[in-house]
Amino acid sequence: MDDETKETQPAKNETETKDLSSNPSTLKPWEQHGGVINLPRFDYNAPSSLLQYSHTGFLITCTIKREKSATKEAMSILGKYFTGSSNENSNSSASDEASNSKKRKTCAEEHVNDEENKDAINLSKDKSGSSVLSTKNDTIEESNHVLSLVKLTGSGLLLFTFTKGTSFDPVQIVSNIIESRESASSSSPEWCRRIFPIQATCSLNEKELHTLVSKLVLDFVSDKQKKLAKPLKFAVGFNRRGTEEAEMKVPKDTSNVSIGSNLLDRNNCFSVVAAAVKEVVPDSVVDLRSPELSVLVELLPLSRVPNGSLVVAVSVLPQNLVSTKPRLCIKALVSNVKPKVGIAIGPC
Repeated sequence: MDDETKETQPAKNETETKDLSSNPSTLKPWEQHGGVINLPRFDYNAPSSLLQYSHTGFLITCTIKREKSATKEAMSILGKYFTGSSNENSNSSASDEASNSKKRKTCAEEHVNDEENKDAINLSKDKSGSSVLSTKNDTIEESNHVLSLVKLTGSGLLLFTFTKGTSFDPVQIVSNIIESRESASSSSPEWCRRIFPIQATCSLNEKELHTLVSKLVLDFVSDKQKKLAKPLKFAVGFNRRGTEEAEMKVPKDTSNVSIGSNLLDRNNCFSVVAAAVKEVVPDSVVDLRSPELSVLVELLPLSRVPNGSLVVAVSVLPQNLVSTKPRLCIKALVSNVKPKVGIAIGPC
């Protein structure tokens, strides 16, 4: 009898252990977090690639110290709008990638399946081993829409970039999101505040910034679907999130300072952008109240880049996607959200 009791005792303990592990109240906070929220890993190759070539993607502002919750929320929001947002070129490249996706081992195997997150985006690996995002939704998974999560030095910011070889229209995606929020067809996000669509990136120097802005403005005015008035009213916004403190600490040895650091001065940056706009559209004037065209420049506080390497995200946006009061910026996803520090160009 005693032997039988001893033999059955380990089984009982094993059952109790399983019950404890399945009870969230007995888990440590970080264990509960890891078991419920599937978060992507940072792509540590992305910052260096941003220095090499232009990227598209999204810069998202969120509640400070709630970046992880905002990441999960952003993945869910963006994933709903990827289908049908790419062009024919992205469809062909996506179909090629889809044939290889079966060979990839997803990070979902390392996490607990959550029924509430059936449409959430999970981590997968691309050919280069970079961390990218895909979705469980069959339609989106077949198209293989992917994003990389890039580590930033600033708080309250998330940066997602589309992987090389994919082609999407981030402006159209954000337009659809804002339209959905304004029509009350979807609930307001809890953590994400604004989603800035990145049409392109470049190093912060006069030549590259001028060339990029000229190209984006030309694409904007060449769109036959846009009926623009004459003279064309435009405005420029420049944001330097997280760089004000670093800017005050000017090194004594300026030999290694980036040649684009002078563009950190808002007036110099505005002059370069305004000159690029007027070069493409000579008949244009600055109007901060109701601009038909807004050029927004966001300095990206990238992590793991050489000192003095400055990269900016640039977009040329229509009037329906921006707010002009109290400052020029992308529209908020929720009401009663005050914009962070952002500067708009005045009359020139």
